[in-house]
Amino acid sequence: MKYGLPVYIYPLLFVVYSLILFYGCYYVGSNFFIKIICSATTDQKEIAISFDDGPSSNYTTEILQLLKQDNIKATFFCIGNRIAGNESIIKKIKEEGHIIGNHSYSHHFWFDIFSSRKMLDDLKKMDQETERVIGMLPKLFRPPYGVTNPNLKKAIIKGDYTPVGWSVRSMNTVIRNEKKLLNKINRSLKPGAVFLFHDTSKTTVNVLPEFIREVKNKGYHIIPLDKLLHLNPYA
Repeated sequence: MKYGLPVYIYPLLFVVYSLILFYGCYYVGSNFFIKIICSATTDQKEIAISFDDGPSSNYTTEILQLLKQDNIKATFFCIGNRIAGNESIIKKIKEEGHIIGNHSYSHHFWFDIFSSRKMLDDLKKMDQETERVIGMLPKLFRPPYGVTNPNLKKAIIKGDYTPVGWSVRSMNTVIRNEKKLLNKINRSLKPGAVFLFHDTSKTTVNVLPEFIREVKNKGYHIIPLDKLLHLNPYA
């Protein structure tokens, strides 16, 4: 016994604490370390769609064409080190009325263990690349892998970013069965939802037209993320 508690309670408490900490770090909507906007509170049949990890020379332009056909505006959370060589795609995203958000410069596998200073330097480097091409600084930031921690909180606050997550993760980079993927995202359709896709995936190109049709058939409208969440997209 210690402090009136059985000894076995302490490892149990440690496990519970670790699980809570894991949840706080790896579930983007937990708001454990910092509030991240993942959806809108509304009864209007309005949603927003977003794309991570581009620009992709293979698929981003195809996605832009699909969006243009239906006059849909989306948000592209881009990785800074993929901008060089794809400047024309970034310009096209902006010219066609879509938003460009910050998804870090490196999207490094170990990004979540960077110091807060290194994280902020990484985010600022992405800003510089975006400003170089379109003359504007992104204010919306989506954490790589959706992971948050105290260091990232400091970087977000210091950089004056608005952190944005998602309420529906399509899993389009994991689920290869397109019918199964469509069923998953269609079941998640509800007012104020923010959908996450990746413009680095052929699966996204294949399922997007059918998803858009389903959204319209159910009486929903796809509106810009900044309008849905009432945010300023640029600094």
